[in-house]
Order: sequence, then structure tokens, then C-alpha cells
Amino acid sequence: MKQFWRNQQKSEKLLSKKVTHYIRPIKQILAALSLGVIALESTAPVFAAPRNPQETVNCDMLIVGAGLSGSAAAYEGLLAGKTVCLTEITDWVGGQISSQGTSALDEGKQQRSQQHFPRGYNLLRNNIAQLYKRQNPGECWVSESCFVPYHGHQLLHQQLKQAQQMGRGTLKWFPSTVIKDIELSEDGKLIKSAIAIQHSPKAAAGHLNKETLSKTIEDAYSYEDSQRFDKKIIRFESKSKQGSATDWFVIEATETGEIVALADVPYRLGLDPRDHLNPSSPTEKGDNYCVQGFTYPFAMERTATPQPQTKPPFYEQYQPYYGYDSDRRLAYFDLVFTYRRIWTPQPGKLVRVGPMKVHEPQPGDISMQNWLWGNDYRPGTSQDNLVYSRRQLEQTGQLQPGGWKGGLRTEALRKGEEISKGFYYWLVAGTTDSRLGYGTKRPAPNHRLLKGLDSPMGTAHGLSKYPYIREGRRIIGRPSHDHPQGFAINEIDISTKDYWHDFYRTSLPRPMYQLVWSTIANLESKFVTPNERPSYMVTRRTHATVYPDSVGVAQYMIDFHPCMALSPPEKPGNSERSGVRVAHGGAHPAQIPLRALIPQKVDNLIVSGKSIATSNIAAAAYRVHGFEWSVGAAAGTLASFSLEQRVLPYQLVDNLPQQEAKLQQLRRRLESNGNPTTFPRDIMFGLRH
Repeated sequence: MKQFWRNQQKSEKLLSKKVTHYIRPIKQILAALSLGVIALESTAPVFAAPRNPQETVNCDMLIVGAGLSGSAAAYEGLLAGKTVCLTEITDWVGGQISSQGTSALDEGKQQRSQQHFPRGYNLLRNNIAQLYKRQNPGECWVSESCFVPYHGHQLLHQQLKQAQQMGRGTLKWFPSTVIKDIELSEDGKLIKSAIAIQHSPKAAAGHLNKETLSKTIEDAYSYEDSQRFDKKIIRFESKSKQGSATDWFVIEATETGEIVALADVPYRLGLDPRDHLNPSSPTEKGDNYCVQGFTYPFAMERTATPQPQTKPPFYEQYQPYYGYDSDRRLAYFDLVFTYRRIWTPQPGKLVRVGPMKVHEPQPGDISMQNWLWGNDYRPGTSQDNLVYSRRQLEQTGQLQPGGWKGGLRTEALRKGEEISKGFYYWLVAGTTDSRLGYGTKRPAPNHRLLKGLDSPMGTAHGLSKYPYIREGRRIIGRPSHDHPQGFAINEIDISTKDYWHDFYRTSLPRPMYQLVWSTIANLESKFVTPNERPSYMVTRRTHATVYPDSVGVAQYMIDFHPCMALSPPEKPGNSERSGVRVAHGGAHPAQIPLRALIPQKVDNLIVSGKSIATSNIAAAAYRVHGFEWSVGAAAGTLASFSLEQRVLPYQLVDNLPQQEAKLQQLRRRLESNGNPTTFPRDIMFGLRH
């Protein structure tokens, strides 16, 4: 199988640019040091003075993060003829489909049946099918398309190059690059420049992907060269010299909302307080630390004979966590293996395994593992959370000049890597099951973990280059006529829940429940026809909220991988945080409103990916592959449109609900380019979900 993905293309050499001078005022650095900030790790942070940039790069748009949303934004920007600077912490484009290892496309059935995706996403799906000569090369059953992660990177990188040629744009690709700092205008309304660090391995250190992320991330965000990396300091700034507010745009497309944190715009993290817009929330006050679990996927190959299996030294620590599922009907190894099988040379015959029929696994088959009670790591307290809250960022000095380190807890990354390695051993050699007890799990030694730079994950250790992140920082949009506290997509905008259920009638305070009822009735009444029930008889949403500023589409269930109640997550007898799964369930085909992409305070920052303005419940549906591409395509088109029209994004929606002429121009451009802004009426207003 190695030959199937061996032909990797060498990275393009970066063009050398004119060296200019940039440095943060030293007095600011000294002032930060004088604060005596106490870090969470019980050590005072020490900030190294910034190095002068070795290169200045000019852009029409700087896209930070080359996951699916960032790549989609770049794709549209290039087709529009723009100069696109694209940075990425790993050396692959594609995020979920490549560097994060989740190369199994999560898609809504109705959306997939009509291919109602953006043009770039449809092209990517078609290219996958052409490469393998079939749409589902793994014959997986979680999706209609499961494939090797490296091919996700390879195909998408080629697609960006083709867009550059077709649109006569310019792609400036910066792999292995992180943003360290941003420079704001005096009034704080514009990002004037961004300072980045690009790292490359020293000759004696070997390849970039030799070590896991937890061992390299702090080094990657450090200005100084190290025993591991050489560093290049890069300044990104506007290509235009007009000094206008619309000279360039920065698109936030990182997995956890790094630029949101660095720009210090208002955002939410974790569980939102229960209210009439999110009545299924399990907490009255909110919880910044209970964020959805993250995962390091890996690939394993079925072999003809038993393979030697090495027990990790930390296996016993995580063994109490591992299990199949609470549904005993699914407690079969071959169901887990075929669930996200990403490659089968020759599909086997259909056989029944438990309640399902699957193609019988054959030697040479490869499965990608991403399992709730396996390699999901689900911290949920202030002692172990992955994505730092604003208070934690302040405590660790990461909001001080020169202090940014990525905003993640390195120890949580390390434990996420360990639980994943331990899960592989549990699959092939384990005999315990945290969900179903003893006597269920049997060893499956005829497998090997695929490791090496030519493996599906492209790493020497076999784990994905970066974890699959389900939830990060989510902006609070600007206040508007119908969202005075700041715009957001909320639970009642998309959920199919019946709010007449006893749970809501008995659990919610009466005034809140009445407000839930009246809000739903108001939303539904806007589209009631004489043949439909009057609004006062509606007990649930019959369709998602319709937005006048919709710029994209999303369809997926509200899907939770809840945090665990106690620390550490793998603690014996631990359980999921109570009440989080109340919101878990169906969601209507939905829209992506432009207001969800526009942060407060900073006018030339556009937010895409999982950091748009949603509640944590809505975010559980707005996080999969098709959504990411759609919101990225909207962000890239918005940036191009704003550059051409000399208009700031917020100016397209500041007079809603009145008609906005330029907003309609933007929506027409998206539609004419093959990027749908809404679903066909039969899907949008149907009762199917």
C-alpha cells in the first residue's frame, strides 16, 4: 500500500522578499515583564524580545490556518485574482481531511443527495473519486467517502494551484508557520500587520513530523532558533499603500480561534448559560472549560498474520476509559474497523456483523480510528482543559506582547496523544470494556499501526499531525436589531427538538419557558401559510431560521462529544458532564448568516471555520467538512468583494432588516459562482432532517 501515497510532491520554495524592520517597543516588553504574572504552571512567563523580520510579505488577504475553511477562502480569493497569503502550523493543507486525519466526509443526507455544496467542495469530492476510481475507496459506513489523509492534502494543494492559474491570483503558501503577534491601528479597529514564525528542521534534527505536536508546539511559537528548528520571522502586511481601511483583510481560519484571542475581540468558550435561545444548556452560568473532546486519529492495517504489539508504558492509566459503546449490538471489532475504513484494495464480500452488513475486512485494508470511548480526549475542568480561556491566557502572559504560545495547554495535547496510542493497543490486545464490562472485548492481533513519513498520517509516530478540534473560541457578533447583546446562531435557530416535552416544561423557569415559546412562535410565524398550522400551535421549529444575509449552507445533526465530569478525564468511574447531551439530536438544513463572520471591534478581520458566532449547541452542528468549506468560501468571497467595492464587511449588514444593496450583490456573486447561500425550498422548509 505504501506506493499508493508514496509520490509526495516537494514543497515549493518560498519567494524571497525585501527585508524590512519591525519590532515591538522594548518598553512594552519590559512593562509586561514587570507585571510579575503568575502562569498556570506555577512559573512566571519570560518573553523573549521579538527579532527583526527577515522578510516582509504583501497580501490582499492573509488567511491564518489552512484547514478546510482556510483553503476554501484561499480558493475563492485566487479565483478572484487576489494575492493570498496562507499560513498553517502543519505542512499540509486541508485540516480535517488531511493533517487532522479525519478523512471521512461528514455530510447531511439531503445535501449530499443533491450535491448542494460549494463549487470547490464538489470539485474536491470529484477529484477524490477520480483518483481512486470510486467515491468510497474505504467502503466505510460512516460516510460515502473515506480516503487516505495524504491524498486529501495532495488533491487540495493541486486544486489551489489550479485556482491560481484560472483566476490569475497569487498564492503565497507558508507551511509550518504560526502567527506570533498582530499590530493594531491606534484606534484598535484595524489589523495593520501580523508577525509570523516559520520553522524548519535543523539538518541534525531530522524531519518536521518526527515528533508529536506536544513536543514541538512551544518551540514553534518561540522566536529563538533551537536545537530542533531554525526560524524565519516574517511580517505580513497590506499589498496596497493607500492607507485605507479596506487595503487588506485578515481571515481567521485557525482551529481554536487564535486570531480571535490575539485581537481580543469578544468571544465565548465552552458551555453557554441556559436561556430562551439555548434552553437545552445544562448550566445556568456557563462553563468556559467544558469544551467538546479533541482527537488524534491514527491508521491501522489489517494483516494476514498476528503482529507483535508493544504495550505503552502509560497504558494502565487510560485503560479504564476505553470501550466500544453502550449499545451492545455494536460491540464488534470489525464494525469499529470498517466504520472509518479509508482504503480497501479489493472490497470483500458483504457479511453481517452484528446488526449491519459490511464488506468483510481483508489483509491490506486500512482503517482510520476516531472513536468516542477510544481516542477522544475530553477534559472539562480548569485544571486540564485544552483551549485556554481569556482569564487563563492573561494568567499565562499570552496576551502580553511577545507572549503568545498558541493558547493551548501542552499537557492536554500530550495526554491526548497518549490516550490515542493506548487506544490502538486496546483495540489489538485489550480485554476490558468501560461501557460493557468484562467478557466483551477480545484481542485482534492481526493489525499493525501505520507509522512513517510515507504512512497515511505522514508522521513517524503514526498519529495525525494536529488533533481534530471540534470546538474552540466562538466570536460574539455585533449587536443588531434582533440581537442586542451581539449576534449568534443559537439552538432554537436549528434544532428539531420538541420544546413541549416534559423536560423543558418542568426544568425551565416559567418566564424562560414562556419566552422560548414566544420566540419560536415569532420565528415560525414569518413563514406560516394558510395551509399550515397557526404559530400558536407550533411546538417545535419546522425549519431553520431564515437569514436575509445568508452567505452559505450547513447540514448536520447537533452532535456532542461531551467533556468528562472529573479531572483527569481517564479517571476510573468517570462519566460525561451531566446534561450536555440533552441538546444532542436532529438539526434542520440551515444557513450561515454573514453577521456570524463579523467580529466586534476589528473591522478588517473576517472570521470563518468553527470560530464564527454560534452558541456551543449550534456549534455542534456547524463544524463538519461541508460547513467548513461553505463558510470559508463565503469568507474568501467577502474579502475579495470588500477589496473591490472598498467597503467593510459590517457595512453590508448595518442597516438590516432594511434592504442592503451591496449585500445582495455579494449574495448574487456567491450564487453565480456556484456557492449556494440557501437550500432549495423543498429541503429548507421540508420536515425531513
